[in-house]
Amino acid sequence: MTTDLTAVGDTGLLDTLQHEVALFARRAEQTRLGGVGQVRNSMDRAAYLLLNRLDKEGPMGVKALAASMGIDSSTVTRQVAPLVDTGLVKRTSHPEDGRAVVLQLSPRGQARLEEVRASRRQLMAELTHDWAPEERDAFCALLTRFNGALSARMAGHDRADS
Repeated sequence: MTTDLTAVGDTGLLDTLQHEVALFARRAEQTRLGGVGQVRNSMDRAAYLLLNRLDKEGPMGVKALAASMGIDSSTVTRQVAPLVDTGLVKRTSHPEDGRAVVLQLSPRGQARLEEVRASRRQLMAELTHDWAPEERDAFCALLTRFNGALSARMAGHDRADS
């Protein structure tokens, strides 16, 4: 059973929170939080998240990649195609089942991802340069928690729709 926080909570605070989240989403999409310098706005969100996942989890098939990202396999297939075309991702045969295809970050993709990460780290440093270390830690922890709650909610809705 869930509690209706809008009935017991501070609706003014909740209104401010939803407004600030909406602003953040718009600004993040407008800038793509792409970083600074030449790299700014040079990699879209979908490409970044796919490359990042392949880097962190290693080579995997489309279905596994889609499941780990909480998106549809057809979406992954569509988003990976330009990454393969530009040489950032390689398609290889599965080592145990030669008929299956595995997606893998290419050396070029690894270099590009590192370039984008460095640029984005620089942007984060600039945006939070006057924050105390504990403020950065708290913001990161709370944003991670918020994203986890959103993911859990979406996973619950996906199960309810099935």
